[in-house]
Amino acid sequence: MPKYITLLNWTDQGIRNIKESPARLDAAKEMFESAGAKLEQFFLVTGKYDMVAIVEAPDDETAAKVSLAVGSRGAARTETLRAFTENEYRKMIADLP
Repeated sequence: MPKYITLLNWTDQGIRNIKESPARLDAAKEMFESAGAKLEQFFLVTGKYDMVAIVEAPDDETAAKVSLAVGSRGAARTETLRAFTENEYRKMIADLP
């Protein structure tokens, strides 16, 4: 399945209710699974973003839906990137004219 990197920042609401964040993460994992996707890894990070998630989804549409669902809850803003594995990268390069 394709992989996606989701960059997240807390909204004002999300940071105000930071103690609820672990429960929100658990709910997000369940929501991803019910959509046929999987939140494979989660990281709290420093810098421009507050969190990074590595997600596996069957297609771009599913990845977009779960990102929109996370954002619609109001605690975080998302930016999702399609990630290509090293093998996918090598195949793309090999297929170039």
